[in-house]
Amino acid sequence: MNLYFQSIFALYLLLWIFENFPLSMILFGIAEQLTHYVILTNFPFVAFSSIGFVASVLFVVINHYLAFSYFATVYHPFSEVIAFFTLFLWLVPFALFVSLSANDNVLPTTTDRIDGDVVSNYFSKRNKKYGLLTFFNYAKESLLPMRTKKGF
Repeated sequence: MNLYFQSIFALYLLLWIFENFPLSMILFGIAEQLTHYVILTNFPFVAFSSIGFVASVLFVVINHYLAFSYFATVYHPFSEVIAFFTLFLWLVPFALFVSLSANDNVLPTTTDRIDGDVVSNYFSKRNKKYGLLTFFNYAKESLLPMRTKKGF
């Protein structure tokens, strides 16, 4: 098993021993990490209808509910709450989301044209952009109001 997952399991155990976190929160957190490990075993290929992915989403939702209800009743400083959410709840799903939405055609690898080389073919097709950054730029340009610069 990966060193990351072993360290997360150890940290969950330490949270249960030293911080008195509820056992249900610890067990669902470990189950969530196990489902993330199952998804990441065949990483570039993620089937969104697979049992592992559906279980992972279910465990993420349950873990968020348990964490919000725990931190609503027991006081911890805000930095500790953010650290818990970042390390235990958000790190693997966010990394998986970012890596799946990354553009596969960033580097030129093949050419479709016979008369050109790989680099010229890449720059000729560069105007066709698809991905998360393109979506956010489109949303920013179409939804947010434009600010005009004042010339002095």
